[in-house]
Amino acid sequence: MEKILNYIDGKFTSAGSGQWIDNVDPSTGKTYSLIADSDAADVEQATRAAKQAFPLWSSMPVEKRSAVLMKIAELIDRDLESLARAESVDNGKPIKSARTVDIPRASANMRFYATGAMHLATEAHLTGSEAVNYTARTPVGVAGCISPWNLPLYLFTWKIAPALAAGCTVVAKPSELTPMTAYLFTRLCAEAGLPPGVLNVVHGYGAKAGQAIIEHPDIPAISFTGGTVTGKKIASIAAPMFKKLSLELGGKNPNIIFADCDFDQAVSTTVLSSFSNQGEICLCGSRIFVERSIYDKFVDALVRKTKELTVGDPLDENSRLGALVSEAHLKKVMGYIDLAKQEGGTVLTGGSRVAVQGRCADGFFLEPTIITGLPSNCRTNQEEIFGPVVSIIPFDTEEEVLQYANNTTYGLSATIWTENLKRAHRVAAGVKSGIVWINCWLFRDLRTPFGGMKQSGVGREGGWDALKFFLETKNICIRL
Repeated sequence: MEKILNYIDGKFTSAGSGQWIDNVDPSTGKTYSLIADSDAADVEQATRAAKQAFPLWSSMPVEKRSAVLMKIAELIDRDLESLARAESVDNGKPIKSARTVDIPRASANMRFYATGAMHLATEAHLTGSEAVNYTARTPVGVAGCISPWNLPLYLFTWKIAPALAAGCTVVAKPSELTPMTAYLFTRLCAEAGLPPGVLNVVHGYGAKAGQAIIEHPDIPAISFTGGTVTGKKIASIAAPMFKKLSLELGGKNPNIIFADCDFDQAVSTTVLSSFSNQGEICLCGSRIFVERSIYDKFVDALVRKTKELTVGDPLDENSRLGALVSEAHLKKVMGYIDLAKQEGGTVLTGGSRVAVQGRCADGFFLEPTIITGLPSNCRTNQEEIFGPVVSIIPFDTEEEVLQYANNTTYGLSATIWTENLKRAHRVAAGVKSGIVWINCWLFRDLRTPFGGMKQSGVGREGGWDALKFFLETKNICIRL
C-alpha cells in the first residue's frame, strides 16, 4: 500500500513515531494508502530545515525564485491527468471537476505569484528638502501554512506560492483527509530543483502536527484555511505570541434573487453555487432568498434542475456530484437534514444517502437537497453545513432580505441577481460579506483580495494582499 511521506529538508521520510494514518477513498469507503502520523518532533525537524534554508532562499534574486516556481507550474501542467485522478480518488470529487478546476488553478497559483513577485513595488517619499523615506519589504521568515480538505491542491498552492515567492521558507500541513496531491506536489518540487528545506511538508492530524506548527516560536506567520471553531483556537494560541495571522474560515452565504433577474441564468448558476464540489466549498450559496413574486417559479425550476444532477462514481465522466469527503462528514450533513425537519422544514428533493452500484457501493454519497419552510434564524440557516444542502426563503423588500442576509455570524461571500444596476450597488453595499458577486458566482480574478468579515476570517488572501502578508514592512528615513 502506498505511503504518503513527509518532505523535510529535501528528503522523503516517515514520521519519527513510525505511526501511520489510514487514508480512505470516500467513493469506496476503503483504505487505499497510509499517511505519516507526524507530531511535534517532526515539526521541529521541519522548522530547523526551513530556518537553515531561509538565508539562501530569501537572498536569492527574485528572478531565480520565480524561475523555480514557474518550473513547478509546468510540471503540474505536465501531470494534469494523474494529479486530477489522484485528487478525485483522495477527495471524492468528480474527476471532471478536478481536471478543469482544481489542478489548473494550482498551476495558475504558482504562475501568478512567480511573476507577481517580480512586480512588487515599494514607495519612497521626499520630506521637503530634508529627508527621504523609503519602504523596504523583507520576508517574514519561516511561514506556517495549514490547508483544508475540500480543494486540496488548489488551496495548498494558494498559500505555498505567495510564501515562496515572497522569499519565505515554509512548514506546511495539508489536511489528513486529503494529503495525496500535496505529497505528489512535493515530488514535483524536488524535480523542479527547489532547494532543500525551502518547502517542508508534515502530514498528520491537526491536534498534533498542526498544533505544533501554530505553537512553534520560530514560525512567526500562520496562514490557515478551515473551520471557524479551529480558527478561534489557532487565534487563541498565535495571537498572544504576536504572530502574523491570516485566517480564511467558514461561511453561510446568501444568494439573493430579485424578480428582475435573468431567470434562466440565475437558476443554472444557483445549481452550481449550491452543489459544486458536493457543496463542500466555503463560497457555496447555502441560503437562497427569492423575491416572492417569482418564488414558486424559481423553486420549481431549481428542484427540476437539481433532480437532473447525477450522483455517482467520481471517476465516471458523467457524474456531477461525487462522494462526501468522509463517513463522519456524511453523518454530520445528514444530521443537519434531520435537524431541518425537526425545525419544520420540508425537503423538496434529496435528503437521502445514495447507493452507487459497483465499486462505490460503500461510498459516502448524498443526494443534493433543497429545503423550504424554515425561518431565517433557525440553526439550519445559521450554522455551516458544508454539504449539498440549501434552503430557500421568500422575501418582499430589499430591507427585509438584507436583514436575512446579515443575520448570521458569518460574512464570507454573497451573490446578488438583478438587472437593476442601482439596486445591485445598493444591496452589495449593504451586505456584510468580504466578497460579493453580481449576476455570477465564483468568478475569480487572482489579483483581487479574498476573505471574509465577522467570523468568516481575519485578513485577506489573493493578489498583493497574500504577498504582503509574508513580508515585513519597514520604513527607512535618511536625513539629507
